[in-house]
Amino acid sequence: MRLDKYLKVTRLIKRRTIANEACDAGRIVVNGKIARASYDVKEGDLIEINMGQNPLKVKVVKVSEYATKETAADAYTVVE
Repeated sequence: MRLDKYLKVTRLIKRRTIANEACDAGRIVVNGKIARASYDVKEGDLIEINMGQNPLKVKVVKVSEYATKETAADAYTVVE
């Protein structure tokens, strides 16, 4: 699944266009490298989101095309 879609489906970022713009601006880092929106997310990836005052670091637990509000947080674990 594309990185921008993963960020939207898991509700880490509210809209896919904002996720896409954040990737273009270099604010999203995957496994220590700046990632593009087209990056293919896999289980075990470490995603750092540097937007706003509080940077967020999460580890991908599972990748699924759809998630409800209740199950969205099950797709990742917060590292820091």
